[in-house]
Amino acid sequence: MDVSTFYALFSATCFTLVGLWWNVVQGHQEWLRTPALRRIVGGIYLSFLLPAVMGLFAQVGGVRTPEIWRASFTVIAVVGCASTLRLLAYGARDRALVRLALPQLAAAGVYILIAVVGIAPSLAGSFGLRPIQAAAILLSLLVLLGHGLVWRFMAGEGRPGTADEPRL
Repeated sequence: MDVSTFYALFSATCFTLVGLWWNVVQGHQEWLRTPALRRIVGGIYLSFLLPAVMGLFAQVGGVRTPEIWRASFTVIAVVGCASTLRLLAYGARDRALVRLALPQLAAAGVYILIAVVGIAPSLAGSFGLRPIQAAAILLSLLVLLGHGLVWRFMAGEGRPGTADEPRL
């Protein structure tokens, strides 16, 4: 598949996931009343929105103007990593959120790798990939982790009174 086609489909899919998440949240207004739940809901929102925006910049920059996508991926990945680490810090204070920590920690790691590819694109060549291909793989992993986070949250993890208390 052509990389620009991938990013077009990827970005559209991520924006669709953002819209679907909005619909889910709209049906559960109680999630927005508690600061801890509101943060988790917002974190899930960002797990689809940030990759969607990166996908747009990849289409704008593409292979011909890599500086555009590399700079935007780096900045957006730093924002994503900082937001995710902030959610992890809040989650460390709340026992109900501990089970959500693993996908969030993995997402923070993927954001770091995306920023590294943006800053040092030649590292992708070590794996036989063009930098924009390596970024595509990492973004796919990020969305996969977002899906895992949605699954855990919808199954009751991270929501008081809906799942067993996590074992520490």
